Amino acid sequence: MISCREATRPSDSSSNHVVAKQFVDAFYSFDHDSLETILSEAKTSQPNILYYQKWAECGHYRIVQRNPPVQKNDSVVLVPVTVKDDLMAALEINFNVTDTFHIVVREGTIRSVETSSNDPELYHQAKAWVQQNHPELVEKPCEGIWNGGPTPCECIQGYIKGFGDFVKAKKVSSK
Repeated sequence: MISCREATRPSDSSSNHVVAKQFVDAFYSFDHDSLETILSEAKTSQPNILYYQKWAECGHYRIVQRNPPVQKNDSVVLVPVTVKDDLMAALEINFNVTDTFHIVVREGTIRSVETSSNDPELYHQAKAWVQQNHPELVEKPCEGIWNGGPTPCECIQGYIKGFGDFVKAKKVSSK
């Protein structure tokens, strides 16, 4: 019987970690071609991740902390990266979001990438408020969002402006 420790040999784990770190470097370099190259065998993930890269660039994501990769099993590596961004600044909160990249690596190649984050509830409330109260800021610019849509910069900028309006509206209603 093979134990869990034996199933993920250190050499597999460390090489997966190297590939995962290369992905994070490519993502936060904001170099589309570099990221597209590292995702060459992850075709189904490309539209979402390339869109997200441009969204992050235009939202001025700045790395606050790169956490070490976590090996979940023989092929899945989680890489949490904490960032400061314009969305939280627009909400006027002191909160740094941690995005976690769920990277599937097989034979030294990325096969897929998904993301999750710890966005606060206020972010979700503001997003819904913008969609309801200022759809002109996000409807057209966010077409195809997270699926390779053509205007990630305009989309995030619409949300940033809308978040500012959301904060102003909350201040007025609390008086």
